[in-house]
Formats: sequence, C-alpha cells, structure tokens
Amino acid sequence: MELDKSIFQYLNNLAENNNRDWFTEHKDTFTKEQNEAKAFFGVVQGNLETHDEIEGHKFFRIYRDVRFSKDKTPYKTHFAGSFSRKGAHLRGGYYLHLKPGESFLAGGFWQPNKEDLLRIRKELEIDAVELRDVISAPDFKKYFGGKLEGEELKTAPKGFDKTHPDIDLIRKKGYIAVRNFTDKEVFSSNFSEEVDASFKALRPFFDLMSSILTTNLNGESLLDD
Repeated sequence: MELDKSIFQYLNNLAENNNRDWFTEHKDTFTKEQNEAKAFFGVVQGNLETHDEIEGHKFFRIYRDVRFSKDKTPYKTHFAGSFSRKGAHLRGGYYLHLKPGESFLAGGFWQPNKEDLLRIRKELEIDAVELRDVISAPDFKKYFGGKLEGEELKTAPKGFDKTHPDIDLIRKKGYIAVRNFTDKEVFSSNFSEEVDASFKALRPFFDLMSSILTTNLNGESLLDD
C-alpha cells in the first residue's frame, strides 16, 4: 500500500489551524485521512505477523491530553500507533509515527518499569557483549545506525560503578532503536517494505532482551510453566 500525500497536506493544515472550529469544519477530511493512515497501519501489522507474534495494534487518538500541559492546542499533528507482541515471553514493542518532516519508527523498551530496568542493568553489568553484538550486526547498523536511543543518566545509577566499561549502556533509562524517514521516503512505493525490514531487524534485539527479562541472573525462568 502506498500512502497518499494528502495525509501530510491535512496534517500541515491542522498544525496551522489547531483549534476546534477548524477541526470540526474539516471533520470529513480528517476522517478520510485517518482511515487512510489506519489502513496503512493494518498493512504494517499484516507484514509483522509474517515474522513475529503480534497481539494487536493501537492507533492513537488525535486528541491531545492538555490537562497538565502548557501547550493547550487540542489536536496532535501526527498519526501514530504501536504494535504489541503476544504473551509474557515476548517482550518489546513496535511504534510508527507519521508527521510532516518528522516521521520515524522505533522499537524496544521506552520507560521500562524499575524492576525491568534494574534487571537489564544488572545483566549488562555482568556482560554486555551479547547486546553489543546485536546492535553492531549488519542489519541493525543498516536500519538503526548501530546504536540505541533513549534517555540516560548523566552518571552511573545508584549501586553501579561509574567507571564500568559498559556504563554507556547501563546508565540508559530506556533502550530504543529509532529510524527516521524523510517525507519522500514515506510516500515512496516501498515504504511499507522498508518499515517491515526495519522491524524485522529488531528481532535479535527483542530476542535477547526477552531472554533477559524472563529469567533471573542465574538464567532461571521467571515465567510460570
């Protein structure tokens, strides 16, 4: 499926007229473009299901939660959604974000809970070779530049040695791989294939992290039989 450029035309117009009156007046256009985006996300999920176990996807609402934000504009100026993997043994998630000039996909562990984050850090404290091998693999380097994104502490987490050789990984607060796209790439005929190839390149990363997060430091399973 090839996306129509009218999606970004609408989002650009919304960014310039981010108010309820304009949105209501152009509700039919919004519905059309949202349905187009939803259809594309359906294609992405179908592709994912050929090589991963997917529980479903969530297409995010256009309405912003402005309760605790200084920015009171009521609408998001992008379309986005996430794809969840099936079962407790498959960890990690996929994300796709469509916005004029700022489109990207991502996958991994954004804001993991404190137990998961500590488990990952403890594993890396013992041995980070496997993770470094994963992120330096040819496909991961091709699609994600051979690096992980995400917020990180300025120094070592409490209880960890700041001189540890893998402190660059240990101090991360999340473990995310990101690939950015130009508008031209988004509207190319092979965009869905590029998205899928990128997501497929995440599997070794997900497999390793799933193994870590479903076992203790002795390698014993934490899952019920």
